Amino acid sequence: MAERDANGQRLTGSRFAPPSAATNVRVRDGELLLSDGPFAETKEVIVGFDLLECADLDEAVEVARAHPMAYAGRIELRPLVED
Repeated sequence: MAERDANGQRLTGSRFAPPSAATNVRVRDGELLLSDGPFAETKEVIVGFDLLECADLDEAVEVARAHPMAYAGRIELRPLVED
């Protein structure tokens, strides 16, 4: 189990390397296609992630509200898909 923060919600997180360090993986018609560098059709890139364990969206919003990135950029909240 990952180490939790003082409030118990943040399970793990990290920054990503810059988009220029990316490798894109695709398979088309059974052929592996790799391309180096960023492949973004948007001006925005994901710079990192935090995995939170919260009771509901309201609690997740409160946790995100205190994150520095909420002031420097923005934070997108998404639930995990339960299998």
